[in-house]
Amino acid sequence: MTIDEKASDSTQSEPAELKRVMGPKLLLLFIVGDILGTGIYALTGQVAAEVGGAAWLPFLIAFGVALLTACSYLELVGKYPQAAGAALYVHKAFGIHFVTFIVCFTVMCSGLTSASAASGAFASNFATGFGLDSANSGILLVVALLFMLLIMAVNLRGVAESVGLNVVLTLVELSGLLLVILIGCFAIFGGNADFSRVVAFDTPEDKGIFLAISTATSLAFFAMVGFEDSVNMVEEVKNPSRIFPRALLSGLTITAIVYVTVAIIAVAVVPVGELAGNDTPLVTVVQTAAPDFPISALIPFISLFAVGNSALINMMMASRLLYGMSKRGVLPSFLSKVHTKRQTPFAAILFTTGIALALTAYVSIDPKNPLVILLGGTTSLLLLAVFALVNVSVLVLRREKVDHDHFTTPTVLPVLGVIVCVYLVLPWSSGRPVEQYEIAGVLLGVGVVLWAIGRLVKSRSTASDATRRGR
Repeated sequence: MTIDEKASDSTQSEPAELKRVMGPKLLLLFIVGDILGTGIYALTGQVAAEVGGAAWLPFLIAFGVALLTACSYLELVGKYPQAAGAALYVHKAFGIHFVTFIVCFTVMCSGLTSASAASGAFASNFATGFGLDSANSGILLVVALLFMLLIMAVNLRGVAESVGLNVVLTLVELSGLLLVILIGCFAIFGGNADFSRVVAFDTPEDKGIFLAISTATSLAFFAMVGFEDSVNMVEEVKNPSRIFPRALLSGLTITAIVYVTVAIIAVAVVPVGELAGNDTPLVTVVQTAAPDFPISALIPFISLFAVGNSALINMMMASRLLYGMSKRGVLPSFLSKVHTKRQTPFAAILFTTGIALALTAYVSIDPKNPLVILLGGTTSLLLLAVFALVNVSVLVLRREKVDHDHFTTPTVLPVLGVIVCVYLVLPWSSGRPVEQYEIAGVLLGVGVVLWAIGRLVKSRSTASDATRRGR
């Protein structure tokens, strides 16, 4: 039986469908909220450490890289308005079960790893904001696990509730960034800024300008990821072929403007030496621009909302991804079960939450631990590899026509997308630390083992059925 036949059987046996509740405004807020998150709150200082005052440039380049792949996603989601995203597109393009499984597993791991890291950051910010003992790993672990269970409860409740909470959290984190921009502008207009720093490159001694920009772009790209998660929500969007292009392109543009503006203000207000490598760059910006303004005390709480929003959306994405691929016969059928009343993919939600809880328990939840930063870099690394395949898939699938209108991206864009994504994946061109490749290798190794076990179980089951029929 083929994958498409399995999809047909699954559809007939499971009539429940996801509820379409997202219109253009909710979709736009979902995309903006998914892209905005912990990245800009923590990465500005790390980017400045690589390129000095030109910290805004890597964010701008990262936007360009994301835009190339976003256009490929828009063509594919318009042609195939179904959940599962990159895994579905790669399967349609190549039809190789192993490749489809690995892409699905890679995207899921990127979401779960990001969400687990966010839960650790949430716990640390929670402890700091409420005066708990932030050095007590037991307290941090309990808070992180309870946070993941809360995310699961919201996700199980329904997509309308999940998206509604996403709207609130998005507005909170966006307001925090706007406050930083306004206070920074106050300092600039008051003559307390130096714009000459904005165009000053200051690279590490062991790197030239080009490699330093590549390394900084690899860091900044983590702040731009998230737009791809919206594709996995397509079955809960009203008229996706029509509203997706404008919502996705608008969301990317809005976040890019915010990121570049924040980076410029940060460098203009704070000397690069103080900003470079700073773990709380935006707090430093506010304290420097307006030392008597009490806003700095609110930043940990705003960061708490930001990482909470990132975790919620990543968990929503991971569960919809498994649901979509299970519905099409690539993963076990139980993952496609939908709650009859809430119309949510409860089996996939429970499964992904279990994995996330395990990751949270084993991953360090100290925000100063380099592993948390490496998890963000690993997420970026995994997604760039997937994006390269998505850009190839859109070219391969040009030969397949559909009976409805959809967005079509110029051919040159996915070609450039492949080149740039591969460039940012390679260790000698991206400047990534080797630990990111080690973490990614372990994750993919686990995926290969799971795939082999699944195929072995399936082959034995098929052989057993054949033996019984022979008797």
